Amino acid sequence: MKTLAKWSVDDYHRMIEAGILHGRHVELLEGEIVEMSPETPIHYITAKRGAKYLEELLSGRADVRFNGPVTLSDSEPEPDIAIVRLPESAHTDPHPAPIDIFWIIEVAKTSLKKDLEVKASVYARAGIQEYWILSLSTKKVIVFREPQDGKYLKEQTISEGKIIPLAFSDIEVSVEKLFASA
Repeated sequence: MKTLAKWSVDDYHRMIEAGILHGRHVELLEGEIVEMSPETPIHYITAKRGAKYLEELLSGRADVRFNGPVTLSDSEPEPDIAIVRLPESAHTDPHPAPIDIFWIIEVAKTSLKKDLEVKASVYARAGIQEYWILSLSTKKVIVFREPQDGKYLKEQTISEGKIIPLAFSDIEVSVEKLFASA
């Protein structure tokens, strides 16, 4: 089916305010309103515990958002975890924009293909410097860095050990702790 119209972020916000999307679990990706995959219990628990773990590591240095939207030029995805600049109160209206975002994490099982292809492109085009996918099927973290022309130039798959985020070179994130609930 062909897309008849692309929606702007402003259009999407007006639809939300008008109640048109009430009760629908959707997000705006590349101008299209897309149904989000239902969350399995392991997906939810992994994302929630991962967010809590990162909150402890980044206390007082970043806001760790759990299942909250971020606003990009033609998209408003709802990543499982977004690590953004403080103060939290700066993101009450609007949601965090690319300049506010240190990195984004998606937890994937049934959504892996979408996260690897569509969301990686959306985040790279927005200039998000770092994007991680926690693959529940393989218990590996796929780390994307260096966005350029709608794609990431560096991709690394990590199955154990530590990851040092670009924005916080003094922090080590344990892969095992990210998957502690999985």
